[in-house]
Amino acid sequence: MNPETVRAWVRKAESDLKTAKDELATEEPATDTVCFHAQQCAEKYLKAFLVFHGAEIPRTHNIAELVHRCARLDASFEGLYALKAQNLTDFAVTFRYPGDVLFPSIEEAQEAVNVAEKVKAFVLDKLQQEGLQF
Repeated sequence: MNPETVRAWVRKAESDLKTAKDELATEEPATDTVCFHAQQCAEKYLKAFLVFHGAEIPRTHNIAELVHRCARLDASFEGLYALKAQNLTDFAVTFRYPGDVLFPSIEEAQEAVNVAEKVKAFVLDKLQQEGLQF
């Protein structure tokens, strides 16, 4: 495990979270963009945990799959299902292109950011417990 590589994943995740929160704070937020970046934040935090453990990083946007892979290393990651982290997956692709629903509601966007923040706090806590300093 290269700590700098893990920190790079965290920096990218933070950039996504900042973009989501900054856009959400505008007068007329682009909710599809907010949700996409919230999903990307959670995805990158989960991948940072996998990198920390030297695990394979799958080419997927599927949050449930990433949580499952993390839970193989630390069973407490199963708790992220209760937070509905897996619900962020649809925002990676479904809302990126025209379809039945073009834009999530502001409430959905806020919830996506809230879930991303919870995933962030959970993963950072785990990484810090395992000795990674930020």
